[in-house]
Formats: sequence, structure tokens, C-alpha cells
Amino acid sequence: MQGVLIAFGRALLSQLHFRMLLLTVMPFLLSVVLWGILLYVGLQPMIDWLQAYFTDNDGFRISGNLLAWMGFGALKTVIVPLIAMWVLLPLMILTALVFVGTLAMPIIVRHVGGRQYPDLEKRRGGSLLGSLWTALWTFAVFAVVWIATLPLSLFPPLTFIVQPLLWGWLTYHVMAYDALSDHADRDELHTILRRHRWPLLLIGAITGAMGAAPTLLWLGGALSVIFFPLLAAGAIWLYVLVFIFTGLWFQHYCLEALAQLRGTTAAAPRLKDVN
Repeated sequence: MQGVLIAFGRALLSQLHFRMLLLTVMPFLLSVVLWGILLYVGLQPMIDWLQAYFTDNDGFRISGNLLAWMGFGALKTVIVPLIAMWVLLPLMILTALVFVGTLAMPIIVRHVGGRQYPDLEKRRGGSLLGSLWTALWTFAVFAVVWIATLPLSLFPPLTFIVQPLLWGWLTYHVMAYDALSDHADRDELHTILRRHRWPLLLIGAITGAMGAAPTLLWLGGALSVIFFPLLAAGAIWLYVLVFIFTGLWFQHYCLEALAQLRGTTAAAPRLKDVN
């Protein structure tokens, strides 16, 4: 637990560094431009298809009765746009994760490794294909479970339990692999992931709770539909910010674990690191 807290403090200092703050800009802009184009081209056809599907399959009556039974009858008039938004949300998360992973994580590795662990040998036990495969299969599982648990979004207490667990599981697998792939060899990577799986899962769960925060932007019912473009941009930026802090936290913890495994120590954090 002490190692988790120390890594948290170091990640917070690193997040305040100008370079790390600036690092949120490019993944955010790329995600917004990409989704701006996709939503402009495909959002209305998607809503029209859902509208036709609900009409042909008596979906409005069934969903209206279900929402009325749960006390959310007012949402039946915007149920189709809400479903479209919630289906698109995991895809927005994926693009933010991909852009952060490809653009931000290499910079995070160099930033943390160069400042805190300059003498830690790079043995490159991971690979780009390994990182891509880890990201793809974990996100595939994440997306399926996310969609399956969408009805729980109508019950906020359950949402705030399920989503952090999902995020914790996702970030534990993806971020820990990326954090160690440059510095650890294959055996060291698997050893650390096995020995430190519970602290890593704890970090993932905490950052998962942070990652659930953008979801609050989507719980506004009809207002969520009206302000969808602004909410989408705001959610993407928050996800990018959370992903970068998560990467820093995992990077500090994993490199410290690797340094201890090899019997070396990290450099003490310096105040100038936040300037």
C-alpha cells in the first residue's frame, strides 16, 4: 500500500509538469476531430436506423413501460438518441485510449524513466504487437461487458460500483504492460505483473473511479441529447486527462517495482520536476 501511495504522489507531481499538461492537447484534438467528422456523417443515420428498428419491433412500447416501471417515464421521448450515445461512448473511449497509448505513453515512459530512473537498463521485453494485442483483447471484453451493463446506468449507485471495476480491470492489463515493456525483459514483466497484481488492480480501480467521472456528463436525460456535441468533447478531454494520469501512476509504480526487483533505487523526486 505504501508503494501505491508513493507512486500516486510522484504521478501527481509529474502531472503538474508543463510537458504532461501539454500532452493532453494532441490526443484530445485528434479525438475531437475524428469524432466530429464521424458524428456529422453517421449520427443521424444511426438514430434513423434505431428509430425504424424500435418502430418495427414495438420497442417504444416495451422501453416506455420499462422506463415507467423504474420511474424514468420522461426519458421515453429521447430513448433512441440516448441509446445511440451510450453505444458510441465505448468507441470514444477506445479512440482516446489509442491516441494516448500511441502518442502519450512513449513520452510518459521517457519522462518518468529519464528523471526518476536514469540508470535503469532498458531490456525491452515487450513489443508494439504485444501492446496492441493486450489493448485489443482487453478492450473487446470491456466493451461487451460495458454494453451488457448499460441498464445499470439507470441506477447510479450500481453504476459507480461496476464502472470502476471495469476500468480497473482494463487499465491494469493495458497500462501495466505498456509501463514495463521498454525497461523490463519478458521474465521480469511477467514476474512483476504476477507479484504486484493486487496493488496494480487497486490502482486500476481507483483510476477507474476517476474514469467514471465523465459518465456523469451523460446522465442528464434530454439535456444530454441537446448538448451532445459539447458533452462528447468534454468527456473525451476528461478521459484523456484520466488516461495520462493513470499512465503516470502505473509508470511510477511499475518502474519502482522493477528497480526493487533488480536491487536498484529511484532518484528522489525534485520540485523542479513540476516546473
